[in-house]
Amino acid sequence: MPAMNSKIVTAALALLITMGVVAQPASSSLQVVDATSGARLHDEIVTVNGKLLSPDVSGNYLLPRDTRSIMLRAPGYRAMTYSLADVTKRDGKLTLPPFAVRALFLTEYGIASRTLRDPALDIIRRGNANALVINIKSDHGLLVYPSQIPLAAAVGARKLTTIGSLSELVKIGHDQGIYMIARIVTFKDNPLATTRPDLAVHLSNGGLFKDREHLSWTDPFKVEVRAYNIAIAVEAAKAGFDEVQFDYVRFPDSANKLRLSEPTDEANRIKGIATFLREAHDALVPYNTFLSVDIFGYVSWNTNDTGIGQDLETITKIVDYVCPMLYPSGFKYGIPGHRNPLATNDDIYATIKLTLDESVRRTQANPKRFRPWIQGFRDYAFNHKVFGPSEVETQMRAAADARSDGWSLWNARNQYGGLGLSEEGSGAHKEKDVH
Repeated sequence: MPAMNSKIVTAALALLITMGVVAQPASSSLQVVDATSGARLHDEIVTVNGKLLSPDVSGNYLLPRDTRSIMLRAPGYRAMTYSLADVTKRDGKLTLPPFAVRALFLTEYGIASRTLRDPALDIIRRGNANALVINIKSDHGLLVYPSQIPLAAAVGARKLTTIGSLSELVKIGHDQGIYMIARIVTFKDNPLATTRPDLAVHLSNGGLFKDREHLSWTDPFKVEVRAYNIAIAVEAAKAGFDEVQFDYVRFPDSANKLRLSEPTDEANRIKGIATFLREAHDALVPYNTFLSVDIFGYVSWNTNDTGIGQDLETITKIVDYVCPMLYPSGFKYGIPGHRNPLATNDDIYATIKLTLDESVRRTQANPKRFRPWIQGFRDYAFNHKVFGPSEVETQMRAAADARSDGWSLWNARNQYGGLGLSEEGSGAHKEKDVH
């Protein structure tokens, strides 16, 4: 009888293991590699049966006998889910495809408006972007989709619906090849703070704190506040979003003395933000969803917590992606060697590139762990410079040269015409998804 083809044997064995006819070896070994180069990865996260799996001393993963699903993700790559049969078919090596995010921001109104949404989708169809950052909890604390979280309805956070179904929205995006990011404005939360003052930030006289927009904030030390925002993140993950992004993950900056439920010295502020991010990270483990957080640009330069609990080294150790807001207009004091970040395109480039370089130097992290927010709006701090194709391309080039995970482009009005992204094949320093 002729020998059977080894590939047929391997495939048959994988099928029998999956069916439970043949027991899986007790020490099946797994390696995670780059789908393009075949090189071993080092920042990967492996989740088996909904639980994190740690590597052995050689960097391999020993799969338990009852392995049902294997979820993989790593900064700079697409997340993937494999079966046990895949491990056998691929000789113990599972791959992740490289992917650099190039995102446009849409507010809760932008995603619902054809006038704003369709031009953004056209930019993506032309290949000049590949992702959307979409508000699901707005700057005013509104959950703009049919959330099932009781507290949201109780505090009046469900007064506006612009997204009829998170899962349907994600499916529409995925059908077009779009990487979908859910933006959640976190501790700045007027409905929760005003309806539940026991969860709010207060002034020293007992009154509710209000920021420059006359909006109140919630107390990051409060378990119920953290749990509420994490519940929103879980709803986004269950709907299939590729990434959950927390913004306003900080204490409010204020010249007034504020009163919270715990002491607000620097160490406790840093601990409070880290506690929230760790809890969010743990809650998202079963969904293989990337976790990112927006931080101020100066956090990359400041050795303290910038007075708001954002410590670069601490945050980078917890989340998948750190998204510093590197709008040149936001650096009103400049950066070392560049007093006016908008003076020339070289200064714009240096503001992005040097800040990302400093982030990597301080944290010793993979550059792919950083994805900058870049400026797609008129300057407000220096000379009211209009940002057009040249300025936007310069920022994108700086992010690429820093080897970051792409970029996200911010325009609060969701108007991306005139930025060099609407022309066929333009892309203002367009990068390939695989790089």
